[in-house]
Parts: sequence; C-alpha cells; structure tokens
Amino acid sequence: MPTKDVEALARLIDTSDRIVFFTGAGISTESGIPDFRSPGTGLWTKMKPIPFQEFIASEEVRQESWRRRFSGERTLENAEPNKGHRSVAQLVDEGRCIAVITQNVDNLFQDAGIPDDKVIELHGNAGYATCLSCGIRYEMADLEAQLRETGRVQPCSACGGIVKSATISFGQAMPEAAMQRAQEVTESCDLMVVAGSSLVVYPAAGFPEYAKQLGARVAILNREETPLDPIADVVVNREIGPTLSFVVGLN
Repeated sequence: MPTKDVEALARLIDTSDRIVFFTGAGISTESGIPDFRSPGTGLWTKMKPIPFQEFIASEEVRQESWRRRFSGERTLENAEPNKGHRSVAQLVDEGRCIAVITQNVDNLFQDAGIPDDKVIELHGNAGYATCLSCGIRYEMADLEAQLRETGRVQPCSACGGIVKSATISFGQAMPEAAMQRAQEVTESCDLMVVAGSSLVVYPAAGFPEYAKQLGARVAILNREETPLDPIADVVVNREIGPTLSFVVGLN
C-alpha cells in the first residue's frame, strides 16, 4: 500500500509524538456496526431515533426505547475491534497517541486495550446505563433480565430516578467533562488524525478545526470526502483498518 497519500500519512505519524485520534462511525463499520446516516442502510433510516425530551416526558416512550434496545440483532454486543482500533491502541501503548476523541458509543477502543482514561466519548457509551438523577451505573444484562421478568425497566433502585442508556440522545446536552477533556487534548496535540468521521456533526467536528488553528497538523483518513479536506495536511480516502495497520506496522 505504499502510495503517496499513505506514505504522507505515515510520515506525519512517524514525526509526531502527541497524536490525538478523532474517530467516527467509519472506523466501526469495518467491525460490522452500521452507521446512522447512510441512506437505506443507516440505523436512522430503519428506525426513527427517540429524542431526549420525549424519553424524559413519557414512561411509555421509555419502555419502547428499552424494548428496542433488547430486541433484534446484537450488533454492538457481538462486534470486535478491527485493525483500525488495534493500530490506535498500539500507538497509545507506544506513548505516542495521548488520547482518542470518539463519536462512537461501541466501546471498541477499550476492547482493543486502550485505557478508559485515554478514550473521550463525546456521545457516551451504549454498553451500560445510568440513572439521570444520581448517576448510579446499571449493567445492560441486568436491565434486560428485569425487562424479561417484569415487562419493564424499573426506575432507579437508589433514588427513583429515570434510568437511561449512557449514550447522548437527540436534544440531550453534550457531556461537559468529555467536551472539556477533548478541548484540553486538542490544545496539547501536535497531530490530529481524523479516522472515519464525516465531520458534519457539531460541536464535535469543531475539534479538528481547532487543532489546525492552534498549529497542529491534521490528517483525514476517511472513505469519502469531508468538509474539512481543504484544511488538512494529508487526506487519504481509503479503508481505515488496512491503512492504519500498514502505517503503524501493526504487530
């Protein structure tokens, strides 16, 4: 795969030691997880998402949300990290990647061995749930068992609050702590590698722009063009896993 664009990406990564990856759905589609927006195949074209305010306002809507969650194919649960996730994990292990800012909710970076404190989840995590009032964590397996046994997911056992998947829904505020951490690592990186993001969802997509404004180099690895291609130092329109594994010499 020694083409000019891939070689240019390799040089950027080889000459950087404070790398931040910014990742979107494209890196996880290579693990068999559908994206949200693609016409015909995207999850949102098959099932309308439930806005946060509707989830909060209606017990009926909440239970419908949980029934959706525990029916159908278990794509997220069955997915495994691909070469892209493992390549980023290798750079983290080498101490050259300081953080991963991700729009994904699938936990695949952690499954690839990246420590939790190196993964900044802008849109939350679908692998567990939390009480919106007291913050207590609930495991999905326990909530599914509860739904099967009683026909519903009960309110929080500690405070009676609403239990919700730890993902960020439409209309829900972005997580302040994650946004703050993402800003901090963006300000300290010397290279931001965008991998598998269409860069159309803001405020998340603003981080590569911000990195460039601060003098960091920006590389975009995505199968399709993005709005930020003109400001990037390198653009590679290829598959993410095979490209990254070649670039980093994945063990």
